[in-house]
Amino acid sequence: MKQPALPPFDYTPKPYTGPSYDEVLKLRKEFLSPGLFLYYKKPMMFVEGKGQYIFDDQGRRYLDALGGIVTISVGHCHPHVVEAARKQNETLQHSTTIYLHPNIAQFAEKLAGKMPGDLKVCYFVNSGSEANDLALMMARLYTGNYDAIALRNCYHGGNQSAMGLTSHSTWKFNVPQSFGVHHTIAPDPYRGAFGRNDPDAGKKYADDVKSVIDFATSGQVAAYIAESIQGVGGCVVFPDNYLKNAYAHVRAAGGVCIADEVQAGFARTGTHYWGFETQGVIPDIVTMAKGIGNGCPLAAVVTTPAIAATVAKRIHFNTFGGNPVVCAIGKAVMEVIDQEKLQENSLNMGAHLVAGLEKLKEKHNIIGDVRGKGLMLGIELVKDRATKEPAKAECAQLLESCREMGLLLGKGGLWGHTIRFAPPMIIKKADADFILEVLGEALAGL
Repeated sequence: MKQPALPPFDYTPKPYTGPSYDEVLKLRKEFLSPGLFLYYKKPMMFVEGKGQYIFDDQGRRYLDALGGIVTISVGHCHPHVVEAARKQNETLQHSTTIYLHPNIAQFAEKLAGKMPGDLKVCYFVNSGSEANDLALMMARLYTGNYDAIALRNCYHGGNQSAMGLTSHSTWKFNVPQSFGVHHTIAPDPYRGAFGRNDPDAGKKYADDVKSVIDFATSGQVAAYIAESIQGVGGCVVFPDNYLKNAYAHVRAAGGVCIADEVQAGFARTGTHYWGFETQGVIPDIVTMAKGIGNGCPLAAVVTTPAIAATVAKRIHFNTFGGNPVVCAIGKAVMEVIDQEKLQENSLNMGAHLVAGLEKLKEKHNIIGDVRGKGLMLGIELVKDRATKEPAKAECAQLLESCREMGLLLGKGGLWGHTIRFAPPMIIKKADADFILEVLGEALAGL
């Protein structure tokens, strides 16, 4: 394989002087959970990041086209974000919500200002799993109902309630879970019954939501939750009008609608700031994490005043939710997205990548589908385009080959056969061209 050249980058990483690779691996095996998994046959050790790039312990540079699993939104160690954290760290590192602090108030105002409709009340937590747990509780309290509807092929987190919502056997332990949760058909235009050429596909997939309500519940539900684009499930984009119809069925049954924006939010789709806006809907509750903090543990639930009032019936408190440092970071991230026009860049770079991926699809039959929006993209790999048998081993080999050439990618789908692209939204055309060139070489080498 030819070795494509990384785009020039005027930055020299600091010499790494910490524990050796072997020491770290030994410590990890001895003291960290064996449930933690590692990418690559020879795991990578990264010690520094700058912009869209990340450096290993030997100083080698890689293009981070996975973005820390759709988390690095404005680039590694963005100077504006770093400075906001530094200033707050030197002033007051921790203050809970039992006291006033300007950061949480100003961040909430800025975040609410990006939301449509009556979505104006913010509750800060530490992770997407925690946000979805809180959203589900809010829905049940507000409606007085219990049953929840989620999608097959979805992922909403790893705590007890979020695991119950999740619909991937690979992410679900054999413990009691999913009480009151019903999973409806995934609106997948590639693998599902209704394809992209069917103008009524969105309505037809949503009809199953109504069927689940009628046959699997009392007819009254608390909530319907969906990622705006399924991330872990392999970057599945819903057909037009799917959420409109699904929301209508749920609301008619007394439920509220939750949009999980953990991966699709904060301008990543390019056309809109929020993924749900691509479907022309306004949810009742929105959960978010990952890109909101550009790598720091920050997440949020945003909802209406009426729904938010449900958690005032008891004491409800989060020690670190709204921490002044992470709120300073969150506000700074949103400022960078606006100031550097990263939504527009996501749209342009995403379109450039999709065009290149479609050309690769024409050359390589292993690519069954190219999909996504903005800089949340995926290519589904299949052994045969007719049978759509997942090409799991080939996907793993592609990731290895790309890593050897300096490109970090992700994978998704139940069988780990979909390559995921979610680089920092600051990438340039030269980076996108490098992604395509490396992928082309890796595909040719299969």
